[in-house]
Amino acid sequence: MSHTEQWMVRLHLFEDDGGTTKAHVVLNTGTTELTGRGTAHCNPADANVPEIGDELAAGRAMEDLAHQLLNIAENDVQDMAGPRPTAPENVGWPG
Repeated sequence: MSHTEQWMVRLHLFEDDGGTTKAHVVLNTGTTELTGRGTAHCNPADANVPEIGDELAAGRAMEDLAHQLLNIAENDVQDMAGPRPTAPENVGWPG
């Protein structure tokens, strides 16, 4: 059985005057919207290269989003398995 989906991703980058770049990556699946966040800080001793801050912040935001997706998938798999059987109370050595 074939399955095709299209999910939309938007990446927003913001840099403040202090050399901090913030990234928000928004995933819209059509039924759910998730936001990953990441930041990058320029060391005052380093040259301020905006592209590097963008790459770091965007990568960290995507990593955050990836962790969220993996956690959701893990929970969905556990939910599909149903409740785990519990051991009877009278198992084990008498006390």
